[in-house]
Amino acid sequence: MIIFEHVSKTYNNGVRALNDVSLKINQGEFVAIIGLSGAGKSTLIKLVNKMIELTEGTLIVNDKKVKDLKGKTLRNFRREIGMVFQSFNLINRTSVINNVLSARAADMGFFRTLLGLYSKEDKLKALESLHKVGILEKAFIRADQLSGGQQQRVALARTLSQNPSIILADEPVASLDPITANQIMKDFQKINSDENITILVNMHHVDLALKYAHRVIGINNGVIIYDGPSNKISEDLLKKIYGRELTDEDIMFKDN
Repeated sequence: MIIFEHVSKTYNNGVRALNDVSLKINQGEFVAIIGLSGAGKSTLIKLVNKMIELTEGTLIVNDKKVKDLKGKTLRNFRREIGMVFQSFNLINRTSVINNVLSARAADMGFFRTLLGLYSKEDKLKALESLHKVGILEKAFIRADQLSGGQQQRVALARTLSQNPSIILADEPVASLDPITANQIMKDFQKINSDENITILVNMHHVDLALKYAHRVIGINNGVIIYDGPSNKISEDLLKKIYGRELTDEDIMFKDN
């Protein structure tokens, strides 16, 4: 469970990215965060695993007060939370399975990691994770030989191999074509349904958020404008979230 209680975030340059945010996300929810660039979407996600520090309020994740976490306790906490980025963050010149296995490095000693001495259980988990995202046959191919969509699936498999209770995804399909973007969102949807993993995804394109997420949080200038079922959002609410009429860029993937 993720609980924000009157959370605000002000950066060192004086920008107030989140303003008095209160919300609760239960285990197993699939939540999309929408809004303009700079609205506070990425800030909200990055607070969850303490990539950045909150300024005011209380944030509780899996019964832990995030602000108090540090050192080994923080590292252990982060292992429960997977991250998927727009840029994939793969090691291009090594194999797909080695990229997935890299998620286990934090639990291994330096020399075991350096020599690639992963356990049989780790290897089986990596292969299972690749199977879940439909690219098991790519396990021993170099990552830089894959398409963008396949690379994002490797990143998702790497996250799954951590056994996370929560996956945070920051614009995971922004660099993909419409067909591939829909495929990746279907992967998130299946993982959410099959594994009961909480999915919190920051998205620019409204139609994908409404199509795949059960719940949508709309942010404008650091303030939550809407928090509720994706099928209850009206055009008037979208105008309030975006502060204007939506453009073709906002709904680039419509009809795909």
